[in-house]
Amino acid sequence: MSSNQRMDAVTPEARAEILQRLQEAEREHDVKVLMAVESGSRAWGFASPNSDYDGRFIYIHRPEWYLSVGLEEQRDVIEYPIVDDMDVNGWDVRKALRLFWKSNPAFVEWLYSPIMYRCDDWFVDQVRGLVPQVYSIQSGFYHYRSTAKSNFRGYLQTDLVPLKKYFYVLRPLLAVKWLERFERVAPIEFEKLLVVVQENVELMAAIYQLLDLKRQSPEMGLAPQVPVIHAFIEAELSRLAHIAPDRFERPANVEFLLSRLFRETLKRAWA
Repeated sequence: MSSNQRMDAVTPEARAEILQRLQEAEREHDVKVLMAVESGSRAWGFASPNSDYDGRFIYIHRPEWYLSVGLEEQRDVIEYPIVDDMDVNGWDVRKALRLFWKSNPAFVEWLYSPIMYRCDDWFVDQVRGLVPQVYSIQSGFYHYRSTAKSNFRGYLQTDLVPLKKYFYVLRPLLAVKWLERFERVAPIEFEKLLVVVQENVELMAAIYQLLDLKRQSPEMGLAPQVPVIHAFIEAELSRLAHIAPDRFERPANVEFLLSRLFRETLKRAWA
């Protein structure tokens, strides 16, 4: 996405509304927001004019909350109904770090979202610094391959297909190729991923044409199948079906590092 398109992805009015909702969540639940980002198509760079806003945040309770006997029964998410095309939900930091330990793709992508609403720089820098030790390329490979496969089978088999589903297949396939080539977390922005197919001039032209159409069409817009893109998808899914990535071995001290980060974050947040 170009810099102008990234700036336009969130209107000033939408940003103000999301920031207000974050403040209300802090007051209502007596928490502090550590990080709040845009996820989904606006962050990925292929939003339609009427795409929802997908705000996601990480928050932290007061120390007493984590010392409760009934901790396991307490909710570790804050969820709100979608209002005015805004979907704003959050995870408790302990839940987030546990899922990070499992290489949860959503949390890892949030860390690198180009659209930040709130950011505790210390916390985000600390988590990003642990990515090389915690993130499993193997887990990312299987997640993205499965996502591409299920969306292709479920939505791209008819003559007219949902535009956004093309990108729900292309983006994970390109992410897999990124993991294979660079062996590090794939960028969240769709256009940055295109470097892995830049030598395929015909495919690149077709993708950019489809990208322009997606950005101008309604969220549920349909389009005819694009033969060159379909051929690429089918070839990649066939290739990936026979590949098993190397097993990822986490350092033995990862649990200690994440636990220490949780304790330090808790201390800093409520100092």
